[in-house]
Amino acid sequence: MIRSQLTRKKADKPREPKNVSCKVCKAKYVKLSMSHVACSPACAIEWAKRQREKREREAMRADRVADRAKKEAMKPRPQLIKEAQTAFNRFIRARDAFQPCICCGRPLTGSQGLNSHNVDAGHYRSVGSAPHLRFDERNCHAQLVQCNRYGAGRAVDYRLGLIERIGLEAVEALESDQESRNWTHDDLRSIRRIYELKLKDLLAARAEGQAV
Repeated sequence: MIRSQLTRKKADKPREPKNVSCKVCKAKYVKLSMSHVACSPACAIEWAKRQREKREREAMRADRVADRAKKEAMKPRPQLIKEAQTAFNRFIRARDAFQPCICCGRPLTGSQGLNSHNVDAGHYRSVGSAPHLRFDERNCHAQLVQCNRYGAGRAVDYRLGLIERIGLEAVEALESDQESRNWTHDDLRSIRRIYELKLKDLLAARAEGQAV
């Protein structure tokens, strides 16, 4: 009973106005209501302007996100394959940056640049003859341009280098793999994203000295 009377008296006691900082100029003022956020009419006008600009920026950002999503949804399959292949190839060149060329064994000069004109991500079984292996990491390795483009892939030398790197059993598994892959649009987007993230993680690990 006494406690309830004390609680009632405390509730009946009017709250004292709070001194708070103005949202605009940071000067102290007495806050009279929840909507009272500025110390003066000038600051209130400025605050309203800032809020309006913030809403406009958010709306523009939402529009850009919607536009990107719309453009992404409209991409044809060949474009998605190309984008996924680009992300995959970048990862392969980075993965093998400190390895020699899979064919000739020479250093991959400039390979750390990822966009080097000296190094390709060369496929053992070509994308043309075995498109189902285009995203198989066993089937693709960093290769000097001279070997890949001007040496017709140097298949015999590639095979010898591949056996040394992944083993004969894995090479024979690649050579006998005839299983087709029917990647959907979403599959290709996922592959692109996976290899973008794998590249990012690899470079971050190297920067931290966790990998070579």
